[in-house]
Amino acid sequence: QVQLVESGGGLVQAGGSLRLSCVASGSIFSIKSMGWYRQAPGKQRELVAVITSGGPASHADSVKGRFAISRAGNTVSLQMNSLKPEDTAVYYCHVVQSLTDREYWGQGTQVTVSS
Repeated sequence: QVQLVESGGGLVQAGGSLRLSCVASGSIFSIKSMGWYRQAPGKQRELVAVITSGGPASHADSVKGRFAISRAGNTVSLQMNSLKPEDTAVYYCHVVQSLTDREYWGQGTQVTVSS
């Protein structure tokens, strides 16, 4: 069993910053990728950023230059700067296991940006 524990969400004013972190633990032997998705009310879940093992990081166009994903071992972080009200959403950590391509999701953490 694999557990993903997220932290770092909250309420911030527009222009502010937040840092999300996600720690993967349990029976996860090798990670193919770690990333962050978000889902705003009434909208589909969308990819925010992903980092693959041994590969470059990738960010959605809507967050390029403002957000930065990083990884250290089984922890993935998302530094969010210059936040906008449209960044308000529940943010989910996502991990894909190597070999099996099995996917795991965190419980989600709320990010609210006030104008």
